[in-house]
Amino acid sequence: MLSSADDQLSDVFGAPVADLYERAVGADAPAGLDRVLELRSFLALAEEQVVRARDRVYSAMDPERDMRELSASNLRMDAEWLQAALDARDSYRTALDGLLLTMPPPHVPARPMNLAQPTTTTSLPPAPLTPQRAGTARARQP
Repeated sequence: MLSSADDQLSDVFGAPVADLYERAVGADAPAGLDRVLELRSFLALAEEQVVRARDRVYSAMDPERDMRELSASNLRMDAEWLQAALDARDSYRTALDGLLLTMPPPHVPARPMNLAQPTTTTSLPPAPLTPQRAGTARARQP
């Protein structure tokens, strides 16, 4: 089943969606790919429901259809079903777009973290300019 996000996902990940499902189970799968594909599957299902509800409305309004079969309550139910499917589609699309924005680009390897601890260096005070003479005692101060 296709979704409206398939072309975007192919562009982002550089492979057809069918290949992305195969890549998602591998050890080298990009981070978050399984979540992206999960949202994509929900989106595809919601879009399928939009099409089904739309087609029921079109069928009910067909000019060739017997007018005695037209029912306002059925049309209201189909309109509510269509609205629910459209809301679901919009929610999944928003979630998928948001997830793609937060993911690192799949073609850029993750940067290694620098775990080295900072070091502090100190220096000793400068040595006296005049060396003391061996065997010379200092005078005591009272």
